Amino acid sequence: MSATSATSCVLPPALGPEQEEQESSETHMSVLWYAGQLAITYYDTEDCSIYFMPDIPDNEDLKLLQKVIGDLNPQCIVTSAKQDQNIAKFLTNLTATAGDKDIGKPEIVLFPNIDFGLEVSKQRILSRQFPFIPSHMTDSEKILYLSSIIPFESPLMIRALGGLLKFLDRRRVGVELEDSSIAVPILAFKKFVLSDTVNMDQDTYCVLQIFKSDIHPSVYKLSSGLKEGFSLFGILNHCRCKWGEKLLRLWLTRPTWNLTELNKRLDVINFFLLAQNHETVLTLQNCLKNIKNVPLILKRMTLSNTKVSDWQALYKTAYNAVCLRDTCRSLPNTIELFQTISRVFTDDLHYIANLISKVVDFEGSLSENRFTVRPNVDATIDEKKRKLVGLADFLTEVARKELETLDNQITSCAVIYIPLIGFLLSIPRLPNMVDKTDFEIEGLDFMFLSEDKLHYRSARTKELDSLLGDLHCEIRDQETLIMHQLQTRILEKSEVLNSVIEYAAHLDVLLALAATARENGYCRPRFTHRHGFHIKDGRHPLMELCAKTFVANPVDSGEATKRIKIITGPNSSGKSIYLKQVGLIVYMALIGSYVPAAEAEIGVIDGIYTRIHSRESVSVGLSTFMIDLNQVAKAVNNATERSLVLIDEFGKGTNTLDGLSLLAAVLRYWIRQGTQCPQVFVSTNFHSLMQLELLPDTPLLEYLTMETHQDGEELIFFYQIKQGMSTISHAANIAALAGMPAKIIERGVEVSELIRNGKPIKRLDHPSKCDRMEKCKSVVEKFLSIDLDDPQVDLEEFMSKEILPSAASVL
Repeated sequence: MSATSATSCVLPPALGPEQEEQESSETHMSVLWYAGQLAITYYDTEDCSIYFMPDIPDNEDLKLLQKVIGDLNPQCIVTSAKQDQNIAKFLTNLTATAGDKDIGKPEIVLFPNIDFGLEVSKQRILSRQFPFIPSHMTDSEKILYLSSIIPFESPLMIRALGGLLKFLDRRRVGVELEDSSIAVPILAFKKFVLSDTVNMDQDTYCVLQIFKSDIHPSVYKLSSGLKEGFSLFGILNHCRCKWGEKLLRLWLTRPTWNLTELNKRLDVINFFLLAQNHETVLTLQNCLKNIKNVPLILKRMTLSNTKVSDWQALYKTAYNAVCLRDTCRSLPNTIELFQTISRVFTDDLHYIANLISKVVDFEGSLSENRFTVRPNVDATIDEKKRKLVGLADFLTEVARKELETLDNQITSCAVIYIPLIGFLLSIPRLPNMVDKTDFEIEGLDFMFLSEDKLHYRSARTKELDSLLGDLHCEIRDQETLIMHQLQTRILEKSEVLNSVIEYAAHLDVLLALAATARENGYCRPRFTHRHGFHIKDGRHPLMELCAKTFVANPVDSGEATKRIKIITGPNSSGKSIYLKQVGLIVYMALIGSYVPAAEAEIGVIDGIYTRIHSRESVSVGLSTFMIDLNQVAKAVNNATERSLVLIDEFGKGTNTLDGLSLLAAVLRYWIRQGTQCPQVFVSTNFHSLMQLELLPDTPLLEYLTMETHQDGEELIFFYQIKQGMSTISHAANIAALAGMPAKIIERGVEVSELIRNGKPIKRLDHPSKCDRMEKCKSVVEKFLSIDLDDPQVDLEEFMSKEILPSAASVL
């Protein structure tokens, strides 16, 4: 595979004026955003390459997309005509405000949604002729080749790429004056990551157990959802509000090597871990519990669809945001987050909280299940409510007077009020009132029958309608008008509420990381600009919570030495856990968290690549070994001297000799790079790698093994890493621990020794020497007993029925 066909890069900086005069490259971008996932691909006319970014989470504010567009400054943005309103609004604002900035105004091109179909896009990619693909390849080989370059497991990115190819063919970018048979040149596919963002693919997130979804145990939620399983996100998530949890998940999907940002996060965590700040931590956590779903409330306000509970939630949010601000103002100004909260949480929060508390009658709203206002807010409403309060006694008196004028058979009546209808006289239905004609009463206008009650209008009820009017409806209308006025004022101050959500989430995440660090005894990592890292007594953050005792292990990877580590040892001795432990400690440092170690010094890391676990899927259409090869190919093609590569048992999915050869070739490729090779950790049971001296003697290499002790037939694991190499796999001992029958194990050991010593392997069901001699005698005796001179003897029949079967059993 050509190394140029899939490389990794960061977004190029925006061109300065001087560069623009020298370079006339253009960038054409395709963008899709759906259900919180963003996919971006773009074509650079300078190097005729297509760059792609696999599906990545992005919030509704689309800040990630804004950053990419700001870095790339594309001339054209292609997207689907059928898009979410968030991205539609974003692109509209982009074209409106681009002229005010130092970037050009991009052209927005809308294609029908069918041009971004998944199957259509896949076919468009696979059917195209790319110059970097060897012409002798068959269609099947071409698919396998492209699958190692393009992540087909990112469906949104594939759709965006299909739309980009459609655009390039339609616009004929760069080949406008050429013959129509000349296609737009595409010389390479290159993966790009955001500036300062660590490159990690979905396989790495899976094997390191960053996230893990389990089926929800509740039968009521089986069809609707999953719950977070035992994962790194699960143990870090001590967030008190929804937005903190959302931001934590976002940080975990965007590890960064921006050391300034990481140290800012660590400074806040360090402050929260100090014993004297425990009360402050509790105060902040109590406030964060009451930060509610403000964006949803503001959305309902714009639609005039506010619920009663929304007003309480908004009041609690504003009140507790003021509490957060006042608390942060009492904290050291040396920490930027506290300073920012003190400045951004303005007095508009006081204004919002006071306005809601003065206007909204929370108890009345809950009892009536609608918006109601407090007394003394509106004099007209107060007057009408006073009328309603005394209305019950007044209506009782009116009913008494009405009863005096009714027939003596009617023993009771009542005057009631029904909104939108008015005041009515309610009379119990008498036994003789059967038909509608029986309902007629002189002086009364029959209205309707309900629940054996006859309802009429009388002269008095008509007079009440004219005097009091439709009080309930009038009060509701006036209170609704006040609600709209209140909503308008709050929406005018919505900027401070959005700031509350943003910075409260930051505070919540850092408090959660501090709580995890305190519970599990984590340490603060130190960052260095040199390559490599030093970890003292590192632990696996998940395994240490499961195991009764966990053995800590060091990691020491230098800048010019020990960059490639070969780890050997018996199965189940802890090699895979050690690899994942290294990856998780480095990863946790790159999200700004404390790490499970006594000490940790982490160098700059721009990517983490793994080949530890094969994520098999029928939909992928690849064999297990091909998936392994793809994962290693990504590391070989994309890893730099600042990358971390973790490889576990590569080569075991094929012939032993071929697997060993591939592993040795990959390692020698990195060794030839010298100090420019990545930090590589490889665990293997290919002992021939060392015995046959397939790797050169170089200071870049370090051989490690997991310490064990053989006590008779029992194998004792110490789970301790040490220098050296193992030449025995102890497979028999592991098989015994797994419950394999003893006879099978004994036979396996016997065959293994015979192969190792170059001796022939004898079948267990082979007859003994004595049995064979007896059968041979029997054959000879049968042959000697035949009379060859006898004309009645059929020699051919005798040989086929008597001699040959006996001889076959002997042989």
